[in-house]
Amino acid sequence: MPNVVQWRQLWTRLGVGKPDAALFERLIACYSEPHRRYHTVRHLDECFGKLEELRTEANHPEEVVELALWFHDAVYDTRRQDNEAKSAEWARATARAANLAAAVGQRVQRLIMATCHDAKPKEPDEKVLVDVDLSILGESAERFDEYEDQVREEYSWVPDDVFWKKRREILKRFLERAAIFNTRKFIQAYEARARANLERSIKRRGV
Repeated sequence: MPNVVQWRQLWTRLGVGKPDAALFERLIACYSEPHRRYHTVRHLDECFGKLEELRTEANHPEEVVELALWFHDAVYDTRRQDNEAKSAEWARATARAANLAAAVGQRVQRLIMATCHDAKPKEPDEKVLVDVDLSILGESAERFDEYEDQVREEYSWVPDDVFWKKRREILKRFLERAAIFNTRKFIQAYEARARANLERSIKRRGV
């Protein structure tokens, strides 16, 4: 699981000698909020594992991508539409408070906004972060099904018919893409399984 040593090492690579340990605790607390089922510390941990597969694909120093990953779901409330924006703002403010170059904060903010998944990423760093965030789609059928159940729990306040109608629209949009993933590595490794998972979900849910 993500730990404070990993957090400190990241900030050291970013040139910050004394990272904010309290901020680490705040982030972990956010990912541990009781209303979360999928967007948890486990999700963060799984994402860091996938990032290791794509570090060499990053165009910007991978530390910037890693910083964006830490914050990408820091704010998560299923009743809001601005989670990514709020997470991105927090990350940029953190970079500014740490006296990182303004360009770093701006870059982190843009990377997190790419995880809205409303457009195909164009830059290498965006492709890396987006693929890491979407990697759950290409996991085993068992893990994918667990993920779907977890997301459904996060939206337990939404009626079934409304939830699955929206879910169908989301899944179909991914399937309509020429490729779900954006990096060659993940297309080769996970594309086929992701498509199988999405198609099976649509059929299984009858949506």
